Amino acid sequence: MGKIIAVSNQKGGVGKTTTAINLAAGLGYLGNKVLLVDFDPQGNATQGVGASVNGNKLSIYNLLMEQYRAEDVIMRLSTPPIDIVPSSINLAGADLQMIKFEVGKEELLKRKLDPIKHLYDFIIIDCPPSLGLLNTNALTAADSVMIPVQCEYYALEGVTQLLLTIRLVQQLFNRSLVIEGVVLTMFDARTKLSVEVQQEVRTHFKDKVYRSYIPRNIKLSEAPSRGMSIFEYDVRCEGAKAYAGLANEVVKNNRRR
Repeated sequence: MGKIIAVSNQKGGVGKTTTAINLAAGLGYLGNKVLLVDFDPQGNATQGVGASVNGNKLSIYNLLMEQYRAEDVIMRLSTPPIDIVPSSINLAGADLQMIKFEVGKEELLKRKLDPIKHLYDFIIIDCPPSLGLLNTNALTAADSVMIPVQCEYYALEGVTQLLLTIRLVQQLFNRSLVIEGVVLTMFDARTKLSVEVQQEVRTHFKDKVYRSYIPRNIKLSEAPSRGMSIFEYDVRCEGAKAYAGLANEVVKNNRRR
């Protein structure tokens, strides 16, 4: 049975999509069967792995709101070696459309992913940077949440509201939801602020913080514009080494559990 991990932080610009793409790719290159679900209407994860929903191709919107199965929507990639459920701008209106469902609107994604969960070792959901119904759907479908935290002054401020949302989802829709881990992003060892934020986050979350942290790295910013994960773009750069370390930690932690 696969593990569904939602990569979530409602604060934008924290490296959420970069983490979803490169964690999925890293897990794939380690020999795991991986599905990346782009659940963000901006579709950055879809573009970032070179996938496309041009023409008549189906997207996560069709899967969520229409009578399609996950098998109808999944695209198979060779580089990186993962599958993806792509996103499209149509998803932006799904929040409003979901309101028409009197019951079960929080479990739409779960009902679509559960039948294929056994086919994968890991399903990674790239969540939207918001706390609406889309995010609630992702957290209801997930087994755990990975929280990217940018090493900046207000780092924990954005996490507080997310933790409240996680508790609410646990109480109402998904009692087994847990925090998979916290990953520090955009870390710059040369700045006192990054070091202080790292210490604060590790004090607050303790052993939930991964040893691997993601450095500020220009290659990580360039790779998505080429439709590549960091492992295709520059496997020797510091960003690739960091995400390889994170993927290894995720695999080892889940073996222990």
